[in-house]
Amino acid sequence: MERLTAAERRGALALIVILTLGAARDLWRTARLALPARVPEPPTATAERAQAAPPPADDGRGVKPEKIDLNRASLAELDALPGIGPVLAARIVEHRLRHGPFRAVEELRAVRGIGPRLLARLAPRLTVGGGDQRPP
Repeated sequence: MERLTAAERRGALALIVILTLGAARDLWRTARLALPARVPEPPTATAERAQAAPPPADDGRGVKPEKIDLNRASLAELDALPGIGPVLAARIVEHRLRHGPFRAVEELRAVRGIGPRLLARLAPRLTVGGGDQRPP
């Protein structure tokens, strides 16, 4: 069997190093994706929140709950809505900044993570006012 030349050995070593680095990167990404982004809620609390009905038309005293203007709402106001967390609130604000003010509540569907069920649950609490925006 013939021996490898010095150049062939360097090439083989470089190939081994590149393959090892690629495998290490893949393992690192897999391990990073497997970690939970935040501490999950107990299953009963998550199920109850998902099953929550839209808010009542009034609070028993004849006072309707205040609607939130999509074009003026801050991150904290959006985060306080049922089914909206900090990530989804940030996506709504980012969408508003990139594409301009919302013209209708239904345009909220263009935000990734908001589907028809969530929109139906949020619609009674939302309104669309003027285009002047308050900073997030």
